[in-house]
Formats: sequence, structure tokens, C-alpha cells
Amino acid sequence: MPRDPLIGIVGKPSSGKSTTLNSLTDANAKIGSFPFTTIEPNRATGYLKIDCACSRYGKEELCKPNYGWCENGSRHVPIDLLDVAGLIPGASQGLGLGNKFLDDLRQADALIHVVDVSGTTNAEGKATRGYDPLKDIEWLQDEIRLWIEGNLNKRWGSIVRRHTSTKSSIVETLRAQFGGYGANATLVREAIDSIENLPPLEEWDNEWITTVIKAFMRFKFPTVLALNKIDHPDADKNVSKILLKYPDTRAVLTSAITEIFLRKLKKQNYIQYEEGTEFVDTLEDLGPDCGLKPLDEKLTERLEDIKDLVLYRFGSTGVVQVLQEAANVLDLVPVFTVRNINTFTGNSGSNVFRDCMLFKRGTKVGSVARSIMGEVTIAAIEGVSGKRVSPDDTIDNNKNDILTFKVAPGGVSSEKKE
Repeated sequence: MPRDPLIGIVGKPSSGKSTTLNSLTDANAKIGSFPFTTIEPNRATGYLKIDCACSRYGKEELCKPNYGWCENGSRHVPIDLLDVAGLIPGASQGLGLGNKFLDDLRQADALIHVVDVSGTTNAEGKATRGYDPLKDIEWLQDEIRLWIEGNLNKRWGSIVRRHTSTKSSIVETLRAQFGGYGANATLVREAIDSIENLPPLEEWDNEWITTVIKAFMRFKFPTVLALNKIDHPDADKNVSKILLKYPDTRAVLTSAITEIFLRKLKKQNYIQYEEGTEFVDTLEDLGPDCGLKPLDEKLTERLEDIKDLVLYRFGSTGVVQVLQEAANVLDLVPVFTVRNINTFTGNSGSNVFRDCMLFKRGTKVGSVARSIMGEVTIAAIEGVSGKRVSPDDTIDNNKNDILTFKVAPGGVSSEKKE
């Protein structure tokens, strides 16, 4: 990817999108139980939890990232998030400012669809009871498809004429049309190749156009379902229906409001909490020397309810896991760049693995170098133990994921100044 990956957070109003954003970041998006609390898209930095390279070499105590943080070998790497205002049925026709909201999604590389599985909000985000959240998944995908389809159909006659007159390939023609969504030729080719028995473009009818757009969406907007509000009594039956209907879609059970509450208690020094796990400890658990504040009766009761209804039952609030799944659908791997390949340090000091960036698995090492270094002349690329790495080699977890770049004389250093 030529730019940092961007994860879009989508869903109907009051589904918990802004709460999910706040639970993943330090953003302060407006939260409310009424439609269109979010009007402008909120862009913020989330933190993806990964295994840091420092743990491979027993250097956890020396690991102090330039961006994000690392705790005992668990590193939190920055990743861009976009919370788009709530969509409603008819958004592709402009209902609820839908065209504006859909347009905000153009540059997203993957989507987290926050679904209210409690059944207490209808399709427009208004309070109700017994609503079937399966409908939300179906109509949201339809609205995105209809939006893209509408944009394409407006120009279809001229697209076909130009395609025929220039004798272009299907990939070349669609690349020109889908470029506005941030799609490159490789992505378009993958989408086209996934369709069986595709006729020539000039023979496509409306059904074939819909088939092509659905394929394009699978590659352009891979989606993770965040099945939110899992502590509600009606959540179980709704979750089961969704998982049965969409067995091939990645889904994570979440309680974003619980995650926010736990992080707040942690910041206020009432609890010790390991994000992404079920582990919560209080003064009563750890004893008077732990430095935690005592909980009053009301907080103690609420914390016990959270443990029983969410943490012990599901293993976590799911918030950390949903961002990890979004990174998985994009097939992202962390790459650590260092100045000294033997000590893993930067320009100065003893701190290790200061910089880490996310790239798609299989990206060529030369492309990684250009993304990080810019257009400078690189004399050599080295991996662990000073082993030379070819620019045409690729990256993967534990493969070419620790690198240093030797710049030709007159170039710049491979590390940001510390």
C-alpha cells in the first residue's frame, strides 16, 4: 500500500460506532443514543496490538517506540481509523445525508461494521424492541453496492464506447472507473479474476454489472462484523442467526461501552486491566501494597456484573480483537526498521525497535524501503545479523520484518531523529 492503511467504521446510527472508535483510540467522538450524533467523519489513530520483535530477543525492557507503546512484548502500533456518520436505508439515494457519508468511505481499505445485536434500535437507529439485526448487514451492503452501481450506470454508455474504441482490457477500463475509490489495477484484476464465465464488457447487462460490483466490494471493502452490545439479554439469539447466515464473514463479539468503562477505571487507578483479556484485578485482589484505590459498593457491583456478563463469558470485551481481525483481512504484517541491525537501536541511545510500520504480506522489500525512505538511492538493505536482502524479496511475519537501509553517500539516515 502506497499510504497507511485506513479502517472505516460503519453502521446505522446508535449502533455503537463512535463508542467503538473511542474504545480503540484516544479520540473524543460524540456519543449519543439518537440518530446522526456523528455528522462529520471522525478520523483518529487506533492502536493495533501485535507481538513485538523485542520479545524475540529478550529486550522488552529496552523497547520504547517512537509511536504507540510496548508493554512486556505486546506492542500497540498506530493505525488510521475513520468513523463515518450512521447510514440508513436509502442512503445511496441521499436519505439521511447518505451520499455524503458513503463518499467519506472512498479511501477506506477495510470496514468494521458495528452491528447492534441487542435488537433495541431499528434501521434508522431509533429506540425499539425486537428488531432483527440481520437486516442491518443486508441493507448496509446493498447501500454501498447501489452507491457504486449508481455512479457507474450514469456513465455506462460512454464507458462501453470508449472501451470498444480504445480496445482496452476490462481491467484497464474498470481501473479508470474505480480509481476514485482508491483501487489499483492489481485489486481490480483480483476482483475480475474471481468471477467465473465473465463475458466481454460490452455484453454486460444489469445483472453482470451487479456481479462485478459485488466482486469489487469483496476486495476493496473486506468487512469485519463487530457484533456489539453482547451483554444484552436478546444478544445471544441474534448473534446465532448472524453467524449462521454469514459463516464466511469474520465476526467478533464486542461490548465497546464495557471497554471504555474498564479503561476509565484503569486510568483512575481503580483496577489493573490487561486490554484484550478477561483479567481485571482490584485492591481486594492484590492487597494494600498494590497502589490501587478502593472501589465503593456501587463500582464493585458493576464490575462484578461486567465480569459475569462479558469478561468471563466471552473472554474479553472483543474490542482489541475486532481491530486485529480488520488487520487480518488486509493481511497486514509489522515491519521494524532500525539503524543498527546488530543491536536493533536507532540513531542514539540503547532503546530498541523504535519504529514499526504495517505493510501487506508479500510486499517487496524494495517497496517497503521506498515507502519509508522516499525516493533516495539505497545502497543496500540488510536483515538480522547483517544478511543482505534483495529488493525483490518479500516480507512476512518473522521474515524480512526487521530491516535496515544503507543509503548511498549524500542520502538521508534510515531512522527518524530521536
